[in-house]
Amino acid sequence: MMRFLLPLAGAVVLLAVPANAGDRYAERPPVVVSPDLSAPWVLQLQGAPRVMRQSRQAVEEPRLRQRRQAVRQAEPDQTRTAAVPRPAAGQNRARRTIMVPKQMNPIYLPQEVAYDGKEKPGTIVIDTHQNFLYLVEKDGKARRYGVGTGKPGFEWAGTHKVTAKREWPDWRPPAAMIKREAAKGRYLPTFLAGGIENPLGARALYIGTTEYRIHGTNQPWTIGGAVSSGCIRMRNEDVVDLYERVPVGTTVVVM
Repeated sequence: MMRFLLPLAGAVVLLAVPANAGDRYAERPPVVVSPDLSAPWVLQLQGAPRVMRQSRQAVEEPRLRQRRQAVRQAEPDQTRTAAVPRPAAGQNRARRTIMVPKQMNPIYLPQEVAYDGKEKPGTIVIDTHQNFLYLVEKDGKARRYGVGTGKPGFEWAGTHKVTAKREWPDWRPPAAMIKREAAKGRYLPTFLAGGIENPLGARALYIGTTEYRIHGTNQPWTIGGAVSSGCIRMRNEDVVDLYERVPVGTTVVVM
């Protein structure tokens, strides 16, 4: 509404004249659509005060760091974390996790060796002190494999026969083992079907009437150590090789 003062016969008259809505501004301010359509509409006007907003990357980065930290803490036991040297001043100080597979000492890989023992060819001889299994051959030779043997308190010795052979054997832990492990807070199944996750591995050769076996493993990095509850542990590829070379009735000497 526009008002004008008009002189009239010595009096002043105030007239009200409707104003044109287009006369409110000399130039209408342009409307600029914000890239962030969630911003209040007043911030979309040109010349509005600037508001600093966090980028999506800045918001998500802390969450991503937390996820990466959780992944590092949940590393499988087949790997270990290797320390990285401290970076020089000014360099990125973020620590990296290097995944290094656990590996068996190459000395425990199968190989032909000289053998001067008294056992006949075809006999299996297991040295539980050096953690080697020998399959005696002719002409003073033997095929040697690395094995895992009984941990302290589970050592044994004796001479027996291979009484049975199984491919991908099922596992029924002895009651004494189940009880012993339960006391440590580790609960074993009473039965586990044969397969890649089975601790008996790909093959098993049963030793006499004992509860012990020569068998494969799903933990090949343990070969060469005193790690078992008395069984003789081999890599899966090695126990398959031995399995195909010896029949039921083969003599097994454990010393």
